[in-house]
Amino acid sequence: MSIKDTVREKYAEAALKVLGGEKGSCDPITENLYAAAETSGLPEGAVLASLGCGNPTALADLHAGEVVLDLGSGGGIDVLLSAKRVGPTGKAYGLDMTDEMLAVARANQTKAGATNVEFLRGEIENIPLPANAVDVIISNCVINLSADKARVLKEAFRVLRPGGRFAVSDVVCRGEVPDAVRHSMELWVGCIAGALEEKEYQRLLTDAGFTDISVEPTRVYEFTDAGIDNVLAREISGRVMGAFIRARKPV
Repeated sequence: MSIKDTVREKYAEAALKVLGGEKGSCDPITENLYAAAETSGLPEGAVLASLGCGNPTALADLHAGEVVLDLGSGGGIDVLLSAKRVGPTGKAYGLDMTDEMLAVARANQTKAGATNVEFLRGEIENIPLPANAVDVIISNCVINLSADKARVLKEAFRVLRPGGRFAVSDVVCRGEVPDAVRHSMELWVGCIAGALEEKEYQRLLTDAGFTDISVEPTRVYEFTDAGIDNVLAREISGRVMGAFIRARKPV
């Protein structure tokens, strides 16, 4: 099974759990990311389906009237939060490849009464929007799941308007990660095996055309967070972190 199929299967399972009234994940990486004031006005399904590693909407400095795109939008929590921030004159797109997650997201949109939201079916390596279409790209622990991250970042650059902002939460590594971790599909869909090394992330953003690049650690994971055996866990403890990655498309 390919990485893409494995990821799709995992997130379809998570969506079905949410539709059954359960939380999509109990992973420590996904816990305690949003303040109660942020989630209090959202449908329960959006909160249950939250599988990210950060809170990009709180850090993206969104403004009224902007157009936002969330790569790998899942159950829609960051799209709905973005829609509130950009207001009725703005728009928030969510892009996801998993039909079950799109069903959850659209149900949450209806419950929230969000009219400035649109969920798109597609892959983050081939964004179904024209060039120069959005002001801000956000994403929450999804780019690390792609097997072609260079393509994702080039597509992000393409759809951003000149001066547009890239503002994503993702998992990154500092230093080498053992091959046993890199080759584990279970850890890949758990946001660890596919994580880019910090300097490699910066290089790929530069190659795509971005400037003003920064990587800001938001949470360093200890081996007890990883949900893996102790030998591998000790190898990666302290090297894997949730981070906020910022960049800009030149004017």
